[in-house]
Parts: sequence; C-alpha cells; structure tokens
Amino acid sequence: MTRELTVLAPDGVGEVSPGDDLVALLLEVCTPADGDVVTVTSKVVSKAEGRFGHGDRESALAGETARVVARRWPTTIVRNHLGLTMAAAGIDNSNVAAGQHLLLPVDPDDSARRFRQALHERTGHNVAVVVTDTAGRAWRHGQTDIAIGAAGLRVLEEFGGHTDPYGNELAVTAPAVADEIASAVELASGKLGGRPFAVLRGRADLVLPVGDHGPGAAALVRAEGEDLFGFGAREAVLAALAGRDAVAFGTAAPTEDLLRAVTDVLGGTAEVDDAGVTWRPASTGPLPAREVAAAIAFSHRWRVDGTRWPVSLRLLPVVP
Repeated sequence: MTRELTVLAPDGVGEVSPGDDLVALLLEVCTPADGDVVTVTSKVVSKAEGRFGHGDRESALAGETARVVARRWPTTIVRNHLGLTMAAAGIDNSNVAAGQHLLLPVDPDDSARRFRQALHERTGHNVAVVVTDTAGRAWRHGQTDIAIGAAGLRVLEEFGGHTDPYGNELAVTAPAVADEIASAVELASGKLGGRPFAVLRGRADLVLPVGDHGPGAAALVRAEGEDLFGFGAREAVLAALAGRDAVAFGTAAPTEDLLRAVTDVLGGTAEVDDAGVTWRPASTGPLPAREVAAAIAFSHRWRVDGTRWPVSLRLLPVVP
C-alpha cells in the first residue's frame, strides 16, 4: 500500500499586524479540506496577538526565562515559561522593525485551538492546527521547525507494545509526529518565502474529531527534572558545586547509581540500609573534602547528613 503526503504552502500573504484575523488570511490563499493539518508560524501568531517588544532581545530575555540551561557567548540557551528549551527563549528580532522583537505566543496551544475552532465554524471542515517555530538541536548543526502549539492532532504516535516485522516488541517508540509535520512543511514554505501557512494532506488518521483538541504540543515537553540534559556541561558542574537548581536533576537517582558515583570518586566503601547510604573512607589517606561529597549527592538529588563526619558520611535521598 502506498501512502502519499502533499504539502501546499501558498504565496500571497502580506504583512500581519496586531489584531489581524489569521483564519481570514489563510482562507484568502487556500481552503483546507477535512483531515488536513494546517500549520501556521509562531511569528505571525505573535504578530496578530501583539506580542511585540521594544529594544534588543537580550533586554527581554530575563522576563521570558524560567531557567538558564547554558551560556556560550553570545548565545544563551534557556528553558522558557512554556517549558521550551531554546536560544534566547525563542525571542525573535527578524522580520520586524528596527528596535523591535517578537515574543512567543503566551499560550500556543490555545492559539491553535482558537484557530481550529474558527476555521471549522467558517468552513465546516475538520482540520488539525499546528503552530510552528524554529529550534536548534543538541549535538546537531542547523535548525528544524518544531510544533510549539497544536490542536486536534495526535501529537505522538504510540507504538509501545507493538511488534516489528521480526517479532521484536517495541518499548518506547513514539514518533513526535507534530514535530515531524512542522519540519516537513518548512521544506515547502521556506524561511524567506513569506509563506506563514501550509497545509499537509495525507495523514487524516492523526486528526481528532471536532471538539476534541487533544493534549496539545505541551504534551511533547518533558517536565522539569525529567530531561537528562537539563544543564550544559559547564553549568551542571557549577550548579552542583553551588548546590542550587536541584529541581533540574529530577527525582532522587536510584541507590545503585549513587553508590557507584560515591565509590568511583571518593573510594572507600558504601553500605545501604532502608533509609539511605553510609560511606566510610579507606583506612589510609586523607579524607576528601566534604563539599565534594555534597556535590555528588546533589547531582543525584540526594543530600548529605554530616552528623557523623569525619568518621563516616550519611547520604539521604531528597524526597519531593
């Protein structure tokens, strides 16, 4: 069986201003059909919603930042208030007047829901809507478009429990189809083509019934502390030594992980009981600095109970 995907990225959309009706602008250049996925760039959503700021984007960065992930001058990677990890929090100073910048929509999922509902009211067609933005990726050069808002779309395809043609059971396979759609339509719309809308046809199976907007693109964002790469390499070391931002390390690591780390770095022996871990130094040699043990514990979301120091060191998990 052959599956065909088509993408329409129409020309003819002019400059978008605060208060503009994006659905009307879309319908001037194309008419989506039932089962289509309509994408709209976050830039025009932000313009229509009046998300303009004045000054350079660095001046707005603090207000959009939930937590700094890494700094490599002149780039600052942050987790913003939407939970997205992006350079400069996703603040954009392209395609705006000098001295202005654009903030991301306040709630891209809500923007997508309102767009979808209005489109259905005016055309009677049931489509999904994806709000797209551009983001870099760890370990990879270049950028791709991702979904930062979605409505009426199964944003993940869950294949856990299915078997492949060789009989192997799939455990964690879950393609982020909302991101894949965003990236696919960008190939047709281009970065400089002035085509803020696109229509992907051929995946009606991903489109939810009228009135069911689904979980939105927020479902693709890992909760704070679940991401294995919550800090840059330098920032992780500094955070551990400073003992702050512990939430970025998530829940307490398994006891076995802590045991391995403690003995690898400090030597000596470690014993486990029902409440925690007791570490004892080797019979010879100087004691390591207690701050080193505290940093190891912090990085695993444990803490040091120093009441037995320097004879031994008690380590306890941090309970949420």
